Amino acid sequence: MKSLNLLRRRLGWKLFLSYLLVLIIGVVVLDVTAELQTPRVLSRNITTLQAMEVDNPALVADLEAHLQQAVHDQLLIATLAGIIAAIAASLFTTRRILLPIQAMTHASQRISAGDYHERIDAPSQDELGEWATSFNQMAEALERTERRRLELIGDVAHELRTPLSGIKSSLEGLVDGVLPYEPDTFLGLQREVSRMQRLVHDLADLSRVEAGQVRLELRPVDFGELINAAAARLHSQFEDKDVTLCLDVPQGLPRVAVDTNRMTQVLLNLLGNSLHYTPSGGQVGVRAWAERGELAVAVQDSGIGIAPEHMPHIFERFYRVDKSRSRAGGGSGIGLTIAQHLVEAHGGHLWAASPGPGQGSTFTFTLPRPE
Repeated sequence: MKSLNLLRRRLGWKLFLSYLLVLIIGVVVLDVTAELQTPRVLSRNITTLQAMEVDNPALVADLEAHLQQAVHDQLLIATLAGIIAAIAASLFTTRRILLPIQAMTHASQRISAGDYHERIDAPSQDELGEWATSFNQMAEALERTERRRLELIGDVAHELRTPLSGIKSSLEGLVDGVLPYEPDTFLGLQREVSRMQRLVHDLADLSRVEAGQVRLELRPVDFGELINAAAARLHSQFEDKDVTLCLDVPQGLPRVAVDTNRMTQVLLNLLGNSLHYTPSGGQVGVRAWAERGELAVAVQDSGIGIAPEHMPHIFERFYRVDKSRSRAGGGSGIGLTIAQHLVEAHGGHLWAASPGPGQGSTFTFTLPRPE
């Protein structure tokens, strides 16, 4: 029973036995063929001897015995050679197949234990090499996910620490009598609480969109009206910061099927982001147009711009080009991430572009138009 269990668990033994089984079948077929063909050969030789007028029963019996012995000897030599070849082939195949599999097994065990730096070398260019490459890609994805998880925990802790510290300081000042019991004091506390509420709300939204659990209530809408409504909601904030908001939204844009609330959230996130990164006296423009079966919307600003090294990380959670400016504006740092997921949930695409620092940036998204 133990031998049977060992055989079931060891691929090397299975490969060896498969070679041995093929060899045994070949030897049996060869032996049966030889047993069937030997009498014919012997009969033919006896006929030849009789034609030569050689009539010696002892000679015929001796010929038959020697012929059968020769056949059996050849079969024995072929069997031994086949067994040796089967062992060599099994060892070679085992090294070629089992060693990479064992390496993957050990690496996967270490990854499951939390070591996401494990990688394996591709043994060849065949399926095993593709398997090893896929395994390394999976390990890299897991490592990135774990790194983002740790960064997320640290970022959330940092984002909550700032307003909590402000609330704690204000409360201590009220208790000690340093701060007066005035509306301005409580308005400051209210702003910090609202900031934490926005962060929690954004995190909840981010969790849902990344898990694909956002329900979209799609219906055809006039996207120009949607842009105008979003701009109107932020109009006072643009005025307060002395940033000009320009709209280039032509009449007669094709209607697109979107979730009105979610797409408004995308527009507010993009406009709010441009407002945060545009200094006073700057300008933010929104342009919409139809092309190649899609509706395109671009939000362009004259703000601080984006350096090339920052561009690949713009849509990552809590990533900030200018941390102090974003934090002062009250942003959670995940608005662009949410916007990207929501656009993609609508079947569209969102990307960023910038000539460089100090030259502004443009965020463009496209949405598919119904046939």
